[in-house]
Amino acid sequence: MTGNLKLLINFVEKFLGTVKFRNDQITPILGYGDLVQGAVMIKSVYYVEGLNHNLFSVGQLCDVDLEVAFRKSTCYIRDLKGNDLLTGYRGTDLYSITLQDTNCPNPICLMAKATSSQAWLWHRRLSHLNFDTINLLSKNDIVVGLPKLKFVKDHLYSSCELGKAKQKSFHTKLTSSSKRRLQLLHMDLCGLMRVASINGKRYVLVIVDDYSRYTWTHFLRSKDETPKVLINFLRLVQRGLQAQVRVVRTDKGTEFLNQTLHAYFAAEGILHQTSVARTPEQNGIVERWNRTLVKAARTKLSTAKLPLFFWAEAIATACFTQNRCNAPLRKEDVRS
Repeated sequence: MTGNLKLLINFVEKFLGTVKFRNDQITPILGYGDLVQGAVMIKSVYYVEGLNHNLFSVGQLCDVDLEVAFRKSTCYIRDLKGNDLLTGYRGTDLYSITLQDTNCPNPICLMAKATSSQAWLWHRRLSHLNFDTINLLSKNDIVVGLPKLKFVKDHLYSSCELGKAKQKSFHTKLTSSSKRRLQLLHMDLCGLMRVASINGKRYVLVIVDDYSRYTWTHFLRSKDETPKVLINFLRLVQRGLQAQVRVVRTDKGTEFLNQTLHAYFAAEGILHQTSVARTPEQNGIVERWNRTLVKAARTKLSTAKLPLFFWAEAIATACFTQNRCNAPLRKEDVRS
């Protein structure tokens, strides 16, 4: 800021706030302009009537990606490449810079900030790119015609808010609702796989116990096999673990919503919960296990350079090892 209006060109008269001096005197900021001294241009310099010294704002210099370094008797203003733009010297407790003394042969523009209309014009031209990336492109001179200015997002853009809106994330539960094994089972049918397994299977039924996170996998040739396989599994696991399944949670796939399973759940006293359409987060535990198993199987096949029709064996192996490595410790574990 400066108190000498004669130093400014392109002056815009506008009230921009007030400045409070040491003696508690308050003076208005009456406008801004560009200050040119020799090869140096400083954009958007405030005019404060009655100010006896020209002042630099270190914070604003840093905001436009300039580095300000202070030493015992000198100070430096540098660009990000380490080039010295201006050098100042310490008097008593203040550092002063004489703009006419700069030795740089090329013009220097400090505080080069794009106008609001310029910033939003380039934001639209670059397909509503975020401003951090626009400034990176400008600094590295990557885009032809993009000026080397500081682009600032000065307000929210309604079209970006509407076009880039996304569903609010579901918060992770810190404690499990299940108090014992088999109280709640998460289920999902993963498939259709592009390549049939060596035994002709194209689907994998993944079942996760909510309490222990123990996981079972069953491989199917078609969706129609799901009710029979699931009923046999529930009978076997309940008898083997001497525990009753209380709740089964699935999506709304027809492999789970059918008369066969409906009648079985009603006869056994099992509550069938389903997630809302197009909301896989509500069945997120088994959805994440699907991804974990498929990624592990894909990696194993790639490492061993095996053909894709071994995917079922790879998933079964991944499930076996995951159950023994990643299951959280419980007082009563499903493996006991």
